[in-house]
Amino acid sequence: MAHPNIAGLTQVAITVRDLDASVAFYRDVLGLRFLFKAPPAMAFLQCGDVRIMLGAQPGDEAQSHPILYYDVEDVQRALTAIRNHEGVKVRSEPHVVARLDTAEVWLAFVEDPDGHPVGLMSERSIA
Repeated sequence: MAHPNIAGLTQVAITVRDLDASVAFYRDVLGLRFLFKAPPAMAFLQCGDVRIMLGAQPGDEAQSHPILYYDVEDVQRALTAIRNHEGVKVRSEPHVVARLDTAEVWLAFVEDPDGHPVGLMSERSIA
C-alpha cells in the first residue's frame, strides 16, 4: 500500500481562549515570528517550516491540548530565557529522556496562557 509521502509538519492548530495573550506568548516568550491575524479570530505565526494557527474559542470551548515540541539548542538556556517573562508556568525542569549512542535527548515543559504544554527539546552530544 502506498504512503502519501508526507515530508513534514506544515501547520499546527491550537485552540485558545484569549487570542492576544496567546499571540504575545508565542511571539514574545517563545520568539516565533508573527505572520498575520485573520477573521473571525485567528492568528498565524511561523516556527521554522511549520505554521502555528491560533484559533480563539472563548470560555470552556478551548479544550484542545496539543503538545508541540520545539527544537532548541540548549534546553536549560531556553528555559532561563522563558523564565524572564512574568507569569510563565514551568511544568518540568530540563531532564534527560533518552540516551542515544552519541547524544542525550533533553526535555523541559512550560505552559502557554491556556495551560497547553509546550515542550522544549534538545540533543547534547556525548563523547
